[in-house]
Amino acid sequence: MITKEDLTAYVQQSIADAKVSVTDRTGTMDHFNIQVVSDNFRGRNLLDRHRMIYQALDEPMKDGRIHALEIQAKTTEEI
Repeated sequence: MITKEDLTAYVQQSIADAKVSVTDRTGTMDHFNIQVVSDNFRGRNLLDRHRMIYQALDEPMKDGRIHALEIQAKTTEEI
């Protein structure tokens, strides 16, 4: 189990300017919808943006605290 605050911290450690919004999809604290807004995504395709987020969340993904993750990654201009 991982908290929304912990997820946010993981992402912001890797993507410093990230604005992160996390929703627990099932109430079990292991299925999440995460929206990350960052200007570091500018000029990157969707796959690269998702890779950045998966890299930031590598530890909780590998140890099972995150079972499922739905990602939205946008720049500030795209929101």
